[in-house]
Amino acid sequence: MGDNNKDLTVTIDWIHFTPWSALAGGVLLGLASAAFILLNGRILGISGILAGLLTPQRGDAGWRIAFLLGMACAPSALALLFPEGTLVAPRIEAEYLGLVAAGLLVGVGTSCASGCTSGHGVCGLSRLSPRSLVATASFMAAGFVLVYVVRHAMNGAAA
Repeated sequence: MGDNNKDLTVTIDWIHFTPWSALAGGVLLGLASAAFILLNGRILGISGILAGLLTPQRGDAGWRIAFLLGMACAPSALALLFPEGTLVAPRIEAEYLGLVAAGLLVGVGTSCASGCTSGHGVCGLSRLSPRSLVATASFMAAGFVLVYVVRHAMNGAAA
């Protein structure tokens, strides 16, 4: 059991630690969320924007498609703006089956919670919504538990 204590150590990868780009991204997300609600009267929640395409209303699909395409094209645009080597490439350390399962679970969760982390966590909390506080706390708690189980409990059982 003493050997498993090493697995519980938390370390920061200082080489890939990017506080300034994370801060810039957070500021941009906050500004975009504030502008979206002030100019359109709508919450900037990705699941709501996507769900609106499944049950489209007249004249409503254009901005939704443009928004989602912008999200999909943003990494390519960023790569054009910054030469190779100046940005840290994202790493996804999961198998495709796990990613698909995670995506389906997120979809079910956003349906049950009437919104996603961006809608509740960014927009709802900034509006001091009690429902968003409960939803965000639930998202975070479920994430903490899941990471602990997958990284520690399941790995500890296999060892």
